[in-house]
Amino acid sequence: MSGAGRSHAANNLEDLGWFVMDNLPPSLIPKVAELAGAPGAGIDRLALVVGTGRYHDEIVSTIDGLRSGIEEMRILFLDAATDVLVRRYESTRRRHPFSEAGGASTATLAEAIEAERAALEPVRATADVVIDTSDLNIHQLRDRMAELFGVGEGQTMRITVLSFGYTHGIPLDVDIVIDCRFLPNPHYVDELRPLSGLDVEVSGYVMQQPVTGEFLARLESLLELLVPQYVNEGKSYLTVAFGCTGGRHRSVAVTEHFAGVLAAMGHEPAVVHRDIDK
Repeated sequence: MSGAGRSHAANNLEDLGWFVMDNLPPSLIPKVAELAGAPGAGIDRLALVVGTGRYHDEIVSTIDGLRSGIEEMRILFLDAATDVLVRRYESTRRRHPFSEAGGASTATLAEAIEAERAALEPVRATADVVIDTSDLNIHQLRDRMAELFGVGEGQTMRITVLSFGYTHGIPLDVDIVIDCRFLPNPHYVDELRPLSGLDVEVSGYVMQQPVTGEFLARLESLLELLVPQYVNEGKSYLTVAFGCTGGRHRSVAVTEHFAGVLAAMGHEPAVVHRDIDK
């Protein structure tokens, strides 16, 4: 999506050692990919960055053609909430590429954004990973890009476990969402309220609840079943999100626990606590 952070993401990939080419017409992408993969090209990681504009209707067919001939190909889609994109565009005073969708002047910036969203839905559907940048600053986006596309990208599947608060909205860029709001809330314990799920007092409180043990055991069994199946299916990225009301206590403690569970299964999960400081 325009305004979702494409330029920053491209810069992050370049900093991570990728050879980055931006704003290529889709018709040229297959030829560039062929040249980059030729013997002696000296390019081992190529990032082709594509935005919207007059070529957006060609992107899906181009992606399909590349997938049929390139085994190690990943599609990253950057998204953000409409109200966030409106604020970003208003602060830059740039013209949105869909401001004249279909040749007719679009009434509002929000309508232009929604027109772009509808046009890009087939592209989003093909993505291996989606990053919602609504609540990310440039430093957090850089960290997320490093987790996904950094030097350590030799694992068969990159796993992220994430905590969030329902008060701040459900993340758009996750595969599995687990609601932890049924667990007793440390927020209502005076001495625990200022702390977070990273503190042993809060973690201990959450883990010692009678319902927590059964919940963790059943969910661990489910993950032991699902994760290998995702790997076998060739899934490149998996994000499991745990939510509580504010994203500071229960979801953080449970996220930390399951990061350990996944590590014991032989994975190296990245851990993100989206709302811990809100």
